[in-house]
Amino acid sequence: MEVVISVIFGLLAGGVGTFFFKKMQDEAKKKTARIEADRIINRAKSESAKIDRDSKNRAKDFETRARKNVETDIQKQKSKLKNQESQLERRLKEIDDQLKQKLEDNDRVIQSLKDREEKIAIAEHRIKDLEKKGEQQMEEVRQKLSSVAAMTADEARRELYATLEESAKIAGAKKIEEIEKQAEAEAASRSRRILAIALARFAGEYTSERTVSVLSLPSDEMKGKIIGREGRNIRTLEAHCGVDLIVDDTPEAVVISGFDPVRRELAKRTLEKLMEDGRVHPARIEEVVEKMKVELTKSIKEDGEKVTMELGITSLHPEITKVLGGLKYRHSHTQNLLNHSMEVAHLAGIMAAEMGANVKLARRAGLLHDIGKGIDHTVDGNHAVVGADFVKKYGESEGICHAIRAHHNDEQPNSLIAHIVQAANILSNSRPGA
Repeated sequence: MEVVISVIFGLLAGGVGTFFFKKMQDEAKKKTARIEADRIINRAKSESAKIDRDSKNRAKDFETRARKNVETDIQKQKSKLKNQESQLERRLKEIDDQLKQKLEDNDRVIQSLKDREEKIAIAEHRIKDLEKKGEQQMEEVRQKLSSVAAMTADEARRELYATLEESAKIAGAKKIEEIEKQAEAEAASRSRRILAIALARFAGEYTSERTVSVLSLPSDEMKGKIIGREGRNIRTLEAHCGVDLIVDDTPEAVVISGFDPVRRELAKRTLEKLMEDGRVHPARIEEVVEKMKVELTKSIKEDGEKVTMELGITSLHPEITKVLGGLKYRHSHTQNLLNHSMEVAHLAGIMAAEMGANVKLARRAGLLHDIGKGIDHTVDGNHAVVGADFVKKYGESEGICHAIRAHHNDEQPNSLIAHIVQAANILSNSRPGA
């Protein structure tokens, strides 16, 4: 019995020991778990704080870069607007100079008419004086004739001769005056007839042309391609074409701005080729620009040769032909300069034919009269003087050079061809639509 009780107490003691041992193990595991949980939570908090700091730093950097980009874009726009303003001021000055030139031409015509009226008034006054003197002399003759009876035959003859000589002088002066008036009337009538014939025989249909400065794009996506990453494409285009490209909020359009119209045409052709191809990156842009330069140079040369062939003008130096073809991309008032030069050449040829002058020489001078406007704008001087010096350098005659210099009275016209070219230029500029 005692053994049984001992066994029971032993089992109870073992169970209680096992229970407390198991409980101590559980407590140890819980403590370890709490420590691990605290460690994970602390690490998570640390990483969260770090992520928060990194996010704030990145946001601050992004804001700084964005502000710099906006400031850079604003500065570029200001610079482009300033360039456009300068171009507008230059254009206004050109228009003002042209207006002053026309006013000066009109003043010269008015002064010429006033001078002619004064001469006519003086001539009329002289005629009246001569008539009065003639009447006085006739009265003297009548008085002298009454005393002829007392003269000898020789004395009477000498007196008669003297009287007749004076009368002949008076009659001759009147006749000369009549001839001068008749010549002036015939000259004015013939001038009007020549101008009328020139206008009737040459009815050129030239529409008003203006420089194309806005290029339409197929989509706003293409606008993004033209700008390129960080503006690299647009900077490459501007550098190689020598123009400014303005890409603003206008949908599906880009503005080409530049003083040289040939460079604007180069930029326009380059953009059209890039849009057609679809590949837009700096290397491709450089390749297309060089290709378009070759095509544009060839086109300008062909335009110059076509004009000279149409007018029957030969032996022009290739450099003159090239500059002549480039006038297609330049304008004066609303006229395309190449068309205006052809028009002046045709009119000058017609007027020369009517007046019996050298038709080929008149056409040649008329075609080249504004070639100075096609010379690089960095060359100093009036376009008439610059043009005359340019063609003289390449073998044109002094007669052609003089007609070019004189068409705006930079030197007084002293040849019939110079007067014809000046008149043809005024006529072309004065027609409707010019």
